[in-house]
Amino acid sequence: MMNKTNDEETVRRWRLILGREYDGTGLSLSEMDLKIDRSLEAVYGDNERRSGLGASAPKVSRWLGDIREFFPQSVVQVIQKDAIRRLNLTSLLTEKEMLQHVVPDVHLVATLMSLSRAIPEKNKEIARQVVRKVVEELLQKLSSPMQQAVTGALNRSSRRRNPRHNEIDWKATIEKNLKHYQPDYRTIIPEVRIGFGRKRRALKDIILCLDQSGSMGTSVIYSGIFGSVLASIPSVSTRMVVFDTAVVDLTDELQDPVDLLFGVQLGGGTDIHQALTYCSDLITRPEETVMVLVTDLYEGGDEKEMRKTFVSLVNRGVQLIVLPALNDDGAPSYDKDNARFLAEIGVPTFACTPDKFPELMAAALNKQDITLWASQHIKR
Repeated sequence: MMNKTNDEETVRRWRLILGREYDGTGLSLSEMDLKIDRSLEAVYGDNERRSGLGASAPKVSRWLGDIREFFPQSVVQVIQKDAIRRLNLTSLLTEKEMLQHVVPDVHLVATLMSLSRAIPEKNKEIARQVVRKVVEELLQKLSSPMQQAVTGALNRSSRRRNPRHNEIDWKATIEKNLKHYQPDYRTIIPEVRIGFGRKRRALKDIILCLDQSGSMGTSVIYSGIFGSVLASIPSVSTRMVVFDTAVVDLTDELQDPVDLLFGVQLGGGTDIHQALTYCSDLITRPEETVMVLVTDLYEGGDEKEMRKTFVSLVNRGVQLIVLPALNDDGAPSYDKDNARFLAEIGVPTFACTPDKFPELMAAALNKQDITLWASQHIKR
């Protein structure tokens, strides 16, 4: 049984969670608790109380400062996201004072991307700084796993037996021939030589094709980060294409993921068929091409022609993977009929979290069965 102190703390927490309209506890809140209560009420209270922030950047900035004082950053990000949605504060994100006080995260970056055309020129540099902070954090977290997975997969796929002398992998060769050690000569007879074939500039071609409709915001961010990392690996040729009802090739922006993300205009309709047709024209080595299509499969264009293009890509030998989501946001909404069609023609379709994407790319580059891989690695 809990002692009195723990009982009071439990009541205090429930009082702050439920708000003052449920205040039948008789508990007196401290001055700090009253401030916390007001900051939560501004977002989660009834309509009358939520109007306290209003459409005022100074008020919102002070409120953001308060919640940073009261809560850890992970909680601040959740409250901030809820406030933008529930209080319709999106327009305030174009203002300098607001941009200087928000806590950056992927959801905020997605919102800024959707507002990129509306942000005044004088405030764009501040917005870029917010985006760059998130991008740098994600690159630090995701870059090494991606590079290691891809280069490891390519090295394994290019390994060959009996290479030329200057191509021998001596460590692997010695390990393979230890059983041929000759004690009298204190040497190993290299019966089998293992090495790496001459590497062309690009062993594989990768195309990332991203749906930039509004619901795909965080998926586009992670895709942009991974695209930039892939572009830094000489042994793969990476292209990035984004689309809504038009198609934009952002390959030239891959060197700077911030520029790339500001080149994305979230929102608008969706024409998957048009994007697939554009990407199909880019493919010169179908057997050596991995194409990742990130979309919820809700086609606003010609669905019949879209399906024909899917079939054409598969018949050409392209390794095609469709991701309804590439984020940590939970189960995505997507067109189930089109997903079933893709399954029927052998195209793996599943949501993927960012931490699994490097392994997915490694499996694809090694031409593994991606459907089998997903069943073993992706939680349904």
